[in-house]
Amino acid sequence: MRWTLKPLPDSQKQEQLSQELGIDPFLAGLLVQRGVDAFAKARSFFRPNLEELHDPFLMKDMDLAVKRIQKAVGNNENILVYGDYDVDGTTSVALMSTFLESFYDRVSTYIPDRYDEGYGVSFKGIDFAADNDFSLIIALDCGVKAVDKVAYANEKGIDFVICDHHRPGKELPDAIAVLDPKRDDCSYPYDELCGCGVGFKLCQALTIANDWEFEILIPYLDLVATAIGADIVPMTGENRILAYHGLNVINTCPRAGFEAIISNLNKTKLTITDVVFIIAPRINAAGRMKHGLHAVELLTETDLEKAKEFAASIENYNSDRRELDRSITEEALEQIISNKEEDNFTSVVFDPNWHKGVIGIVASRLTETYYRPTLVFCKSGDKLAASARSVRGYDVYNALEQCADFIEQFGGHKYAAGLTLLPENYKKFKARFEEVVCATIENKHLTPEIHIDSKLPLEHITPKFYRILQQMAPFGPGNMTPIFMTENVVDTGYGKCVGKNEDHLKIKVASTTSNKNAFNAIGFNLGSKSDQITDGKKFHIAYSIDENEWQGNVTLQLRLRDIIS
Repeated sequence: MRWTLKPLPDSQKQEQLSQELGIDPFLAGLLVQRGVDAFAKARSFFRPNLEELHDPFLMKDMDLAVKRIQKAVGNNENILVYGDYDVDGTTSVALMSTFLESFYDRVSTYIPDRYDEGYGVSFKGIDFAADNDFSLIIALDCGVKAVDKVAYANEKGIDFVICDHHRPGKELPDAIAVLDPKRDDCSYPYDELCGCGVGFKLCQALTIANDWEFEILIPYLDLVATAIGADIVPMTGENRILAYHGLNVINTCPRAGFEAIISNLNKTKLTITDVVFIIAPRINAAGRMKHGLHAVELLTETDLEKAKEFAASIENYNSDRRELDRSITEEALEQIISNKEEDNFTSVVFDPNWHKGVIGIVASRLTETYYRPTLVFCKSGDKLAASARSVRGYDVYNALEQCADFIEQFGGHKYAAGLTLLPENYKKFKARFEEVVCATIENKHLTPEIHIDSKLPLEHITPKFYRILQQMAPFGPGNMTPIFMTENVVDTGYGKCVGKNEDHLKIKVASTTSNKNAFNAIGFNLGSKSDQITDGKKFHIAYSIDENEWQGNVTLQLRLRDIIS
């Protein structure tokens, strides 16, 4: 593990902001580091305002999309809302379908089957639309690379409006409208929206076009916040505004589907982390283990008792998913060792019997273990399908582009992608991918890195400090949970290994000058470092700050990320 201390903030701006806001200089420094270097910016940062959302008509083709939907409504056409089977896709479909259904009754939904149709727009989905007299498909979180599929739909007299956020290919589909802020010819001010975010912008445009109040959109923001968290898009700009207000909806007036999931949790307020690790996996489990339509049913159900039934079924899918995830990860790790590939620049594994629904999770697990760009393949019909995951700082999408000769289809982001290829090309692809990564990755990218925001004396950690720190949420890429470093601390004698296998380290740290500011600290998977904190040894800690509740008492604690002597 390497520690990288971020550059010090501008001291003059830090001091001025500290005085203007009346906050600890270290907190002001965190803000300045994140570009919040003036009072007005701080006001917007701490109180994200929906009025600061951009005009949706700044997005290329938005006017065309709105006109086509208005035409469909005016002509009583059937509209099919089509989305991918992951969290971003299913929340997008739930958002768009329920919004349209609030003023129009000829709307249906379609989620492709992960195993039968695969990712994105499918020929089978278009045939379904043609057979059932749908003349307009609104595709969400997919479609920007579906050139052949949209051409096929055009032949059948079916129009497409595409809402996507993935990188377009060299050619755009011949759709009525292609809404994607990553289009080269799109000058929309913010290009990091998730698929559900782009769908929300279309709903916002329809609201403006119909002269409706913006407030009718607020109940849908819980879906947008969930997609933002699950899709790991930057927590900046519009995403921060939408996530902030979406979390407020989840915590004050959750839709029945969310309430069914969270009703048994002993939590007074959910954070974006809770959304990512509690709500999102359960929504995802439906598409991974059964069918994404089950997730849409849960998210659109208004009756709480029915929602609880859906949630119970999805909980079973999630349990099955966890078991598969565990067993396949073990098999994949064994495969890497038996192939003597531990020292490769990549981890690429394949088994025809692995479950397609969990290979993305397994790829993430392998990346945690070997910290290499990783691909996990399984059999999918007569082809092989894979999920790709990368390490911080390395663009796996670009690497896949350089292997395109052996790939049938691929798409995704810098750190996560999906692809299919023919079985006979697997070994050639695997060799090429290793070759490309070896030639393009920097050595530093092969070692996990902790980005430390600031050195922090323990005496600055107070309840007020923590309260203000929490107001910097929601956290995510571009606004990560602050990580601090404190040097030359000692364990006050409390240190011990805990957990089933004594994998975790529990200590009480204090500065070497005083025991007055001693804090309980927990380091998950840091049990192996216990010898570094014994016998009064001084050591350095990297940590975030959170709360620990025990027997009704809430205290601040340090969540250790690493320890070095």
